[in-house]
Amino acid sequence: MGPSSFPPCCGDDARVLVLGTYPSPLSFESGFYYGHPRNRFWPLLASLLQREVPRTVPEKQALLLENRIGLWDVLDTCDIKGAADASIRHPVYHDIPGLLARCPVRAVFFNGAQAEKLFLRQKIRLEVPSFRLPSTSPANAAFSMDRLREQWSALLPWLEL
Repeated sequence: MGPSSFPPCCGDDARVLVLGTYPSPLSFESGFYYGHPRNRFWPLLASLLQREVPRTVPEKQALLLENRIGLWDVLDTCDIKGAADASIRHPVYHDIPGLLARCPVRAVFFNGAQAEKLFLRQKIRLEVPSFRLPSTSPANAAFSMDRLREQWSALLPWLEL
């Protein structure tokens, strides 16, 4: 079984929650979500929010909190080969409904099909709308940064509510 995932980064005024699957080995090394240098999550989010790309963990946390974005993973731990989501076995889930009960999140966005698929296996009904966005992983080469930006811009109206 792999190490436990990171705690949620979710402020008391979060409007959206982005859910990934489980941290990659490079994320664990860096100490925060999306630590692989080729993962496009941080450059994409910075571009959508018209901010500088955060480099340090405190800068990444500030970008999320200042823009009312929560971030967590569907899984707390699992057996996984490297960073290959398709290899996940024996998943242990986070309490997403418990987090949503404590935060004013108005919509949940899954970072990729695997995050959504793993969440749906639990057969938990969310009280807020949820949307699957294309993965920001470097393995998702079918999506250019422009296509990602176009799809991920769907979360922006939820931040303004």
